Amino acid sequence: MKRRPIRRRSGPVDLRVDLGPVRLANPVVAASGTFGHGAEVAALCDPRGLGAVTVKSVAAFAWSGNPPLRVTEASAGGMLNSVGLPGPGIEKWIERDLPALEARGAAVIASIWGRSAEEYAAAARPLKAVAHRLVAIEVNLSCPNVEARGKIFAQSEQATRAATRAVVESVGDTVPTFAKLSPNVTDIVAIARAALDAGATGLTLVNSVMGLLIDARTRAPRLGAGGGGLTGTPIKAIALRMVWDVAQEFPELAIIGTGGVSSGVDAIEMMLAGATAVGVGTATFADPRAALRIVHDMQRWCEANDVRHVGELIGGMR
Repeated sequence: MKRRPIRRRSGPVDLRVDLGPVRLANPVVAASGTFGHGAEVAALCDPRGLGAVTVKSVAAFAWSGNPPLRVTEASAGGMLNSVGLPGPGIEKWIERDLPALEARGAAVIASIWGRSAEEYAAAARPLKAVAHRLVAIEVNLSCPNVEARGKIFAQSEQATRAATRAVVESVGDTVPTFAKLSPNVTDIVAIARAALDAGATGLTLVNSVMGLLIDARTRAPRLGAGGGGLTGTPIKAIALRMVWDVAQEFPELAIIGTGGVSSGVDAIEMMLAGATAVGVGTATFADPRAALRIVHDMQRWCEANDVRHVGELIGGMR
């Protein structure tokens, strides 16, 4: 992997990064599923202070999600969830939720999902008309908490390629497209290559790790849908390895590294592994302002370590 030297210069820290063709004010992105569909969290966490906000994934149709219990605490700062991607449908999201985020000054990444390549295309098509209001589209190929969880798109090169291509063809070159991949695979590089071959601008790495928690008293799963997706601190090492593996193969690729980031140092480590930007998700549930705190912590870390441009850290692990 091409190494990017850390150059020491005087002056204020420049937190701007180029996420593919898009310049972000800083590398911190609110991860999908943790900021809501619109401005639900914005009253507590001013999105103007973030690089971008990725909204909760929306399908072409309204969807009610999974039965309760949907979220439960896991050990060591983790969370197991099986929310199941409830949402109003893409048309309603554009009509109601996108304006609410814009009014708060957010740079918006829309996130979409589907159960077939055709449904991904149907969710993407309405976004073409509002592409100028978006930073990017995230194609969620990897949620383990919807129907047929054993058939996650991002577990198959062929399915990843088909769904990604369907979205890219639906929106053309009007907006960058990021494929969100799963850690629940044996070869993340092969899946990444399939998404990029289909026209993805970059990748979001990674979604949750499949897990299960059991209530010994009732002898039943804690979550209403049975298993769920493990997020938070316990998956940080997994996410770092996935980012590192993909960045080694594609050193110039725009990657949003996501998984277990709860501090400024966590975010720095994700960039050193090869991420261009860093998703903050589960930490927001414990502290709604976590993403803003991490921006501040990254700046202080750079100042303390004589780093004048945070982009110099990308792929900088020795």
